[in-house]
Amino acid sequence: MKSNNSQIKINLQSFGFSEKEVDVYIALLELGKGTVSEISRKAGINRTTGYDILGSLATKGVVNVSGKEPKQEYAAESPASITQYLKRIAAETAEHIKKSEEIIPELEVLHALKNRPKIRFYEGKEGLQHVYEDTLTSSEPIRAYATIDDMYKALPNYFPEYYKRRAKKGITIRGIVPKTAAGIDRKKYDKEEKREIAFVPADKYYFSPEINIYDNKVMIASWRENLGIIIESAEIADVMKKMYELAWTEAKRLDKEGDK
Repeated sequence: MKSNNSQIKINLQSFGFSEKEVDVYIALLELGKGTVSEISRKAGINRTTGYDILGSLATKGVVNVSGKEPKQEYAAESPASITQYLKRIAAETAEHIKKSEEIIPELEVLHALKNRPKIRFYEGKEGLQHVYEDTLTSSEPIRAYATIDDMYKALPNYFPEYYKRRAKKGITIRGIVPKTAAGIDRKKYDKEEKREIAFVPADKYYFSPEINIYDNKVMIASWRENLGIIIESAEIADVMKKMYELAWTEAKRLDKEGDK
């Protein structure tokens, strides 16, 4: 009988009954009926827990209660009540599934709103500095399209200190840069500023604004419009990184040709 009880307990737990609910239910079946104290003692649990478990079983419809305290007694319903309980749960689950299907379109809208790209705008010199400060949070090397001349004109006193702080944080950077006098001068400090520059012909590829790509962000510093933008999107950052790698390969080729 003991091994049969073990299998019964396993089955009841597979139906969604907790281990203590199963212990109390089996104890009640063996007793026939009893008070909370009697049932709790038989099940090997304390009286307070017994009240909670018996209340839960009564809610499931597999136990009934008669009388009033202190002579209140509990008895097990027919074992067929377990099947009735499971049918009730199945019906409720089917209804929940139906309702969930009905509200999926609304949930999809909320999900799309939550996961759409975040775009932040910052104006003026302070705004431009702000977007550069964000690059110092990067956990990976920065990929950059940079025009040294425009950077210095917009924020003449900011960048020397910024380069030092970025290097101190161990954040490296690769830059595709138009080959100008300012760019050539800056390249002298590549090693100490943890930077690698690939020059492109300034007459053909002079560009503004600057673009930095790092982590799941794309930072744009528009020098002429005095505007900083941060786009936070894993998908957009990923495609921008791939496009950058293509551009970097060509920039390195142009740089090598320019040295001949």
